[in-house]
Order: sequence, then C-alpha cells, then structure tokens
Amino acid sequence: MPNGTSRGRERVRTAEVVAALSLATDLGLGVPLEHGLHSALIAARLCDSLGTDAETTAQAYYVSLLYYVGCTANAGMAAEIFDGDNALTTYGVPVRFGSPRQTLAGMARAVASPDRPPVVRAMRIARGLPRLVREFPAVVAAECDVAQMLTRRLSLPSATSALFVHANDRWDGRGGRRGAEGDAIPLPMRIVHVARDAAFQRMLGGDDHAARVVRSRAGGAFDPDIARPFADRAAEILAIDPHTSVWADTLSCEPRPNLVLEEEAIDRALSSIGDFADLLSPHLVGHSAGVAELAAAAGGRCGLRAEEIRALRRAALVHDLGRVAVPTRIWLHAGPLSPDDWERVRLHAYHTERVLNRSPFLSALTPIAAFHHERLDGTGYHREATASVLSVPARLLAAADAYHAMTEPRPHRAPLSPEQAAETVGAEAQVGRLDPDAVGAVLVAAGQRVPRIRHTAGLTDREREVVVLLVRGLQTKQVARTLGISVKTADHHIQNAYRKMGVSTRAGAALFAMRQGVTA
Repeated sequence: MPNGTSRGRERVRTAEVVAALSLATDLGLGVPLEHGLHSALIAARLCDSLGTDAETTAQAYYVSLLYYVGCTANAGMAAEIFDGDNALTTYGVPVRFGSPRQTLAGMARAVASPDRPPVVRAMRIARGLPRLVREFPAVVAAECDVAQMLTRRLSLPSATSALFVHANDRWDGRGGRRGAEGDAIPLPMRIVHVARDAAFQRMLGGDDHAARVVRSRAGGAFDPDIARPFADRAAEILAIDPHTSVWADTLSCEPRPNLVLEEEAIDRALSSIGDFADLLSPHLVGHSAGVAELAAAAGGRCGLRAEEIRALRRAALVHDLGRVAVPTRIWLHAGPLSPDDWERVRLHAYHTERVLNRSPFLSALTPIAAFHHERLDGTGYHREATASVLSVPARLLAAADAYHAMTEPRPHRAPLSPEQAAETVGAEAQVGRLDPDAVGAVLVAAGQRVPRIRHTAGLTDREREVVVLLVRGLQTKQVARTLGISVKTADHHIQNAYRKMGVSTRAGAALFAMRQGVTA
C-alpha cells in the first residue's frame, strides 16, 4: 500500500516506520546498517519454509525487526561495565545463544578485553562480572518493558508486544530466572531467535558458518524443529546480495494484510522513536518531546500553515535519532571531549538523515530534522550549511532545540534557568547564528521575555523589510507602495541598508541576505 492519503486521511505502512527504527537499533548496536532488515527477511523466509500461518509470520517479522529496540534502556549501565564502545556486540552477541560456558566466556571478554594486560583484565573481571550477574535480571526486565511500551505505541498488535517477555528465553530452559522453555516459548519468538542469530553469524563468517552454528545450537538455545530445517535450507534462506540494499525486499515480504498507521497513530509512532533515542541518557529523557512541543508552538506564532506545523513537530520528534550511533559514554562524559569524540557527536545529525532517508515517508522530514545543529553563519554541523539553505521550520527547530537543551541538565553542567537560556539564545541570534524571528517565536512560546535583538549588520526592522522586498525583485517604487511609504523614504532605507551591509548593488544585497538569513 503506497504512502499518502486515503479519502483525506494521511497514512503510511507500519513496516516502513518500523524498518526505519530497526536501522536505528543497528546504529545503537554498532552492527552494519540493515542488519535488522536482514533478520526480518530471514525470519519471513524461514516462516515460509516452515509453512507457518500468517499471524505467526507477521509476529516473527516485526519482532525480528525490533528485537533490540530495548537496547537504549540500559545504555548507561553498559557503558560503565563493558570494556569499549562495541565490546558487547563484539564479544557477547556472537555467543548469546551459545552454551552457558560460551556465553559466560564471551561476557567476560566484553567486560575485560583480551587485549588488556593480564593483571588489568583480572581486575576488571573481578569488578565487572559480579555486577553484571547481579544486575542482569533488572537489565532484562528494563529491556522488556521498553520494548513492549515502544511497540504498543507503534500500534503493533498486543500479541506481538507480549513476545518480548521471551526475548531471553532458551529452548533448553537456561535463559535466566523463571524463563520459559521448550514449547512454552511462543513459536514466533523461537523463529526470531534463529533468524537473529543466523543474521549475526552470517555477518561474522558467511552462509556456511551461519548454518553450522545454528545447527550446533539445535536443542540448546534453539528449537531443533526450527534450527535444523533452517540449516538444511540455509543456502536458500540466506540468499541475500551483500552489495544491494534489502529495504524493498524486506518491506515486500511483510505478511498481508499490511499494517497501516493513520493520522494520530503516525505521531504516536514518531514519538516512540524519539523516546527510544532519549533513553540513551537520564539527561536526555523527554528532550525530543519537549522540543517538538516548543517548536510546534513557535511555528504557530510564525504563521506556518497547519501542514507545516505538523511536519515541524514530527521532525522535532525524530531529530535526535542519530544520537544512538554515538557511544553512550560520550553523552555521559562530564569533561572536554577529545577531537575524535567531538567528531562523532557532530555526525549524529548525519545519522538521523541516513535513517530517515531510507523511508519515502520520513525522508520528507529530513530537511528539518537533520539541520537542527546548523547555524545561519555556517558554524553549525554537520554540513556547515548557511542561511540560504535553512528553511523557516529548520530555523525554528534549531532555536527550539538550543533553548530546550539549555534548560536540561547535562553531565558537564547544571541546567540553565529559563531566563538564562533565553538570554543565551538571544545572544546567539544577536551574533547571527540563530534566526532572530525563530528565537523570538520560541521564547514567546516558552513564556519568556524576548530580548531586543539587533538584526544582522545593524539593520532596523524597516530596513530589513526593505531588503527582503528588494532582493525578491521589487523596484524602489514597488517597495514604497508595498510598505505604504514615499519613494524618497524607501530609497533612503535602501541606501542605509546598502551601507550597513557593505554592498552597492541589488545582487550584492541578495548575496548578503542569503548568507545572513535576511530573506527568511
């Protein structure tokens, strides 16, 4: 079903939004993009091979996409315990479904890298492994809670959300405290376990390696009536071109009838995506939702149309999705960042763009969402874009994000008071980094007094109006008529504006206006 409207109602396939969120979980895990899509494609093919019914196939499909959607719930704890940004993925995930001994050895390597000197490694294991064992039940519970809550807000069926209770269960019953075993584990989750591990093992060692590993785990972590048929038909099930995106193939294999999000359900789904990103750190909780509310209110004060405000609000909900690609330790760091860590931070807006652009529906939000750290004078990131390419909604989001972030605590500082934040964003507008009109609208929406902000180059409000009309092609007489002033007064304003901008022609004024954002 194509995206768009049906009888005036806006709609998008649920699978398209969920697949985008799956890409974000790939970034959070540190695995290649589309790893989750591969898992869902494998799950769907495995279901077809097993002859499962449509409901089982649909549940396995969606849970495969979102198997790690709870990964941000314990990101802070993981950053403290594991030895390196991708230690858990490197050492723990490959043996997640191995024997208990293999799993323990893998987790020990994740806690203390084998590259560490023996004495240091022993000390890290002595401190970290007991803590991991002690806190593991709470980790599992938190990931389960988050996965269930997020998937419900994605409007997935309740039966699908309920499956995440069994994410850590094993066929042999060694999955943890009070876990289910054997046939007590729902069939869709038993299929998901095989599909997710097969995708990971395939990434590590290829198709034959994946088939051998899955077969060796039959009767252990995996239902043998699923693992063995998979291994027997692995060549067919794993037939995926590594050089081609599987986005279209993964969406096409969703069992029918395709699930659809409409109207308010779209907003709830995007809100859940924003919350997924904000769970990375206690300092970020509620950030995306708060920015969305503030930006939308400011958009109304700027006279945006209803559809523009809706797009702005949705872009604000997902603007920080790319944060999950940045190691959590960086967001929790209280001191100055190294050049390498700062470069990773600068790229989080890029990762937001890459995820959103995979979805035809969500890509429409990219020109707003992925520009929230750009600045009018080109000092922002990651593009170092200037005023000429920043739309009014993008400017509003940048101002709302900056103000709201200042009022939140961060590891390196206490939160600013609303008054202090207002003064700071006002100063940013004063020096030409943030748009003065956007800052004013955001501050009014936040209930703050708007500081008097001198326009770029010291232009007065009237001179700014004149410049906007001039660079849009109006002649001096037309400018005078539009503003209800005399031709002589209009020319006086034009000459004053030229002098302040340091130009002498309409073309020079247009270039200056585009560079400094005077045309907005």
